[in-house]
Amino acid sequence: MATIALPRLKTPKLPRPDLAALAKSPVAGLGAAAVVFAGALAAVVHLLAAPGDDGVSVRIPLAPALSAAPAGWRETLKTAPAVPLIAKDVVRLSERPLAPDSAAGWSEPTGEAAAPSHAGTALPAAPIAGFFAPGPAGRLPIIAQDGRTPAQAYARPFAPNGRPKVSLVIGGLGLNARATRQAIETLRPEITLSFVVYAEGLQGWIDMARARGHEVLIETPMEPVDYPDNDPGPYTLMADAQPPETVKRLEWILSRATGYFGLTNYLGSRFLASEPAYDAFANSVRGRGLAFIDDGSAARRGGGMPRASAERVIDDKLSPAAIDQQLLALEAGALQRGQALGAGFAYPVTLEKVATWAAEVEQRGYQLAPASALTTRR
Repeated sequence: MATIALPRLKTPKLPRPDLAALAKSPVAGLGAAAVVFAGALAAVVHLLAAPGDDGVSVRIPLAPALSAAPAGWRETLKTAPAVPLIAKDVVRLSERPLAPDSAAGWSEPTGEAAAPSHAGTALPAAPIAGFFAPGPAGRLPIIAQDGRTPAQAYARPFAPNGRPKVSLVIGGLGLNARATRQAIETLRPEITLSFVVYAEGLQGWIDMARARGHEVLIETPMEPVDYPDNDPGPYTLMADAQPPETVKRLEWILSRATGYFGLTNYLGSRFLASEPAYDAFANSVRGRGLAFIDDGSAARRGGGMPRASAERVIDDKLSPAAIDQQLLALEAGALQRGQALGAGFAYPVTLEKVATWAAEVEQRGYQLAPASALTTRR
């Protein structure tokens, strides 16, 4: 068998592609981008197509992708003009922003409804010109040259409507900031507020109360029968003190703030039982044109100044039911005598019950009145 020798063919050598140059080529970049985009589009169409369908027509807005497309795409693709959707965000600011010091006292909401806020017509800012004069320790109230008194100038205005009048004085304010704010902001402005004379920032509390429409009393510490076991403080008016000493201590008390229409007692069972001691006190109060409202301890005392006495303390027993009963008894007294005055302390339960009661009492045929409206000169 003959053997045929075939010539050996050599594989031609092709030039090695320059990958770096190819990567930089705009044509290659455009092609690669087109392949990737076509693959992505096919995948989307496949996912959106229902089983058994021949195909799905999908319109995809390309405008968001154009900014990242390779050079040349912007010229070759055209998008239909679209109207941009603009949504306005509305931010409502609180109508009652937080006070500067409220953030530190913030606590988790309890889920209970917030107590209503009662803002009455603001009373004139204190001091009012003509009703004060400088004293050894600060401003002292005086009767104006036209004869008007601080009791008249600083009392809340009141117009009777013929209904039985009910009034409340809530005391012990100024020592506990939370309770004081609650009383000022949640109680009806007709409720008279009474402040502890030793309270820090006393004038600020009084200014805040008057700005919310509340008239104000300051509490005068007086000697009780169990003194010194029960000590009302360093400026307590003592039953056995000489009149000049009583006046000196009283002037310190009066100079602690301004804007009050009168005084009320803090304790004082022994002091108020002493006729000489009470006379020295009453003469000084009358001479400065102030009123005196007591918690019932001095109901038989006069003194020639505007006077009123509480006929009951509504929170002698600290329970909601007991306070409700006392408030109903206060209403009954107003029906019998045309007016009735009660007193209470700034306990949380008292503030809550009084806020609810005051919001409803006029619907039962009464008129809620400031304590000054129940005073008479005697």
